[in-house]
Formats: sequence, C-alpha cells, structure tokens
Amino acid sequence: MKFYSAEQYQASCEELFLRYEREILKLLPSARVEHVGASSIPSAISKGDLDIFVGVDALELECAAQLLTTLGFQEKVDTLRTTELCMLESTSTNDVAFQVVANGSEFECFLMFRDKLRANTSLVLKYNDLKMSCEGWSQDEYRQMKFAFVEHVLALA
Repeated sequence: MKFYSAEQYQASCEELFLRYEREILKLLPSARVEHVGASSIPSAISKGDLDIFVGVDALELECAAQLLTTLGFQEKVDTLRTTELCMLESTSTNDVAFQVVANGSEFECFLMFRDKLRANTSLVLKYNDLKMSCEGWSQDEYRQMKFAFVEHVLALA
C-alpha cells in the first residue's frame, strides 16, 4: 500500500466527486449522493481513491446499482453484498467506488464514520498513523487493520 498526503490528492478527488455527483443525479434524481472515505476528511491520508455514497430507497437498490453500471462501473467482487448494499468499482483508470446503500440501513455507517472523523482531528491523526503503519502491506492485511479501526470509531459515543 502506498499513501498520499491530503495536499497530494484531495483537490482532484473533490473535482472528480462533483463530476460523478452530476452524472449520478441525472440517472437517479432522488438519490442522496455524498463524498465519503478518506478523501472527504480534511487532512486524511489516502491511497488517493474516491468513495461515493449513493443512498437510495431499499426497493430501488437493485435497479439503481444496475443503472450506475452505465457510468463505467461493475459490481465489486470479494466484498460484502446484501439487499441493502452493493459496492461498485470503476472499470476505467479512475480509482472510484460507489457504495450503493439502502437509505436508513446499517450501511449508513459510511456517513457516520466520515462525520466522526471530520469532528475529531485526533481520530484523523490516529487514522493516518494506522495507514502509515500499513505502508507496503497487502490489501487484505490493510483492510483488516482498517476494519478494526472503523469498528472502534463507530462504537464511540
């Protein structure tokens, strides 16, 4: 894993988010489209990727996920898939993922995690330290460490 400082990637991720937000809302006008992940958290280091939360009515999730594939995305394999969550990844050179989430589901945790870090700079520093300690690790090793941190943050009052 290689990580970048916020100054190296956040501006380009924000620009890319705004472009995708427009495209998503053309397809799904009633969707909640939010910038999530490290690129949405001030001062957070990252792999330089962009994560986009797409909240839809639970009954529309399958149709929404299918529509979003027309933007050059495919369902991500080897990741959690439920009736309330579908992860899509870009098929282009852009490192972009959509988290298609049923509104009101437990998977709104993407938003809660982002908001807790935005509100607490000491958590961002801990998150950055964790990421730096994983530099050079495999994707699976990194994900395990990150998962434990996310669970810890979500459990905080």
